[in-house]
Amino acid sequence: MKTLAAILVTPGQPLQLTELEVPVLRPGQVLVEIAYSGVCHTQLLEARGDRGPDQYLPHCLGHEGSGTVLEVGPAVAKCRPGDRVILSWMKGSGGDVPGTVYDSSIGKVNAGGLTTFQRHSVVSENRITPLPAAIPFRDAALLGCAVPTGAGAVWNTAGVEPGQSVAVFGTGGIGLCAVAAAASAGADPLIAVDINADRLALARQFGATVLIDASQDDPVEQIRTAAAGGVDIALEACGNPHVMGQALQAVRSRGGTVVVIGNAPYGEQLQIDPAQLNQGKRLLGTWGGDNDPDRDFPRYCELLVAGKLNVQPLMTKTYGLEAINEALADLQAGHVPRPVVEMPAT
Repeated sequence: MKTLAAILVTPGQPLQLTELEVPVLRPGQVLVEIAYSGVCHTQLLEARGDRGPDQYLPHCLGHEGSGTVLEVGPAVAKCRPGDRVILSWMKGSGGDVPGTVYDSSIGKVNAGGLTTFQRHSVVSENRITPLPAAIPFRDAALLGCAVPTGAGAVWNTAGVEPGQSVAVFGTGGIGLCAVAAAASAGADPLIAVDINADRLALARQFGATVLIDASQDDPVEQIRTAAAGGVDIALEACGNPHVMGQALQAVRSRGGTVVVIGNAPYGEQLQIDPAQLNQGKRLLGTWGGDNDPDRDFPRYCELLVAGKLNVQPLMTKTYGLEAINEALADLQAGHVPRPVVEMPAT
């Protein structure tokens, strides 16, 4: 069986559409027909060569999506052919198979435990989660990374409680999901910071009560005005070390907490004034929102079904696989919060 995939051959160069030969499944592997894939900033960094040396070239990309199980390998018990599934880089229960290798006209092509920029993908069992029938495949594509990373950082990492003041720096796909989760948690005030007016307008739709255009105003000063003494919690979701430092300055002394979500380009460093930490502030990292997919993904699905989380405004444009490089460029330019790729019909 052959399938079409977008392959990273040379970092910094356009992805190449290449036909792959799907290998025989190994124990713990699942063959999925992908319906939609989200396009994440982390994948953009990788495609542009901004994640450091890449020893796996050429290789597949993509780490969030949705689709239908076509075949299961030996020892797979989590799903069966015909099941609708969420695809995520986050590991849940089931077999943990590091990756696979596809044959192609350009030679061997590597893939990790999950890749989604392709029509069919061999996936490790622990990267799939059942998808309720009530959720469209298009919406479900963002349940693999954008939603759990943003919402998980709010609920799992920061533990936002009703009445706490929260600032979200960066209102791309993950930041907007963090805004939505903080609104659901009862944050007040809920401050969104960005340099893109269109994304700030979306943040208002997602529940932000205060909008700060960092291209016009000093966000730290504005946050301290909106929340006297600084916010209880700040979440950084743009991958900019300078902004990470601003987030630390923007939280209150004696208990203010910063959660760094964004991935900075390889080699960039965060410089902070140690006095910020001497004030009793906390600086935390998060591994994609610290989710347990088997525990947390059903909760996100319930929120979507109940209408309490709407991902539609994030997906302002859908691309075909042949337009994958356009999708990456639009994400980099900030034209769309979260590009979504619809796979070609079989």
